[in-house]
Amino acid sequence: MSAAPTLYILYNADASVMGKLSYGYKKLTNKDKDKPTCAACDITHGGLSLDETPQWKAAKKDLVESGAVKDVKQFHRDELDQETKEFVQSQGLHFPMVLAQNEGSELRSVMSSEDLATFKGDPQTFVTKIREQLGGNQSAL
Repeated sequence: MSAAPTLYILYNADASVMGKLSYGYKKLTNKDKDKPTCAACDITHGGLSLDETPQWKAAKKDLVESGAVKDVKQFHRDELDQETKEFVQSQGLHFPMVLAQNEGSELRSVMSSEDLATFKGDPQTFVTKIREQLGGNQSAL
């Protein structure tokens, strides 16, 4: 069995001050609750908070400590390295999303923005689905 993958949570927001203000405006004016502005932000930060929720911190810690994943890395759109940008563009993916990568292998899409929206901001539901997708066999990613 290969080593657990690293998960990459990619937000539909930019890290700059203007990016945060723009995200806040979009979040406050979004009328479609089935299509959140950034479902990944809802899961990890509870929406508009700049700090991760205690529930997300615990869920992330559990994912790593249980060996389900090697690490969880979180990035805004404007923080991506060139390899990740090219992967997202070449696959026609839409933010937010979750990618995974085992050491020495290519990035893989694990969850789409639509998938993330189904969790309604619940970190535990997200973790349960990640575990199901990994199925104890991380080499599948």
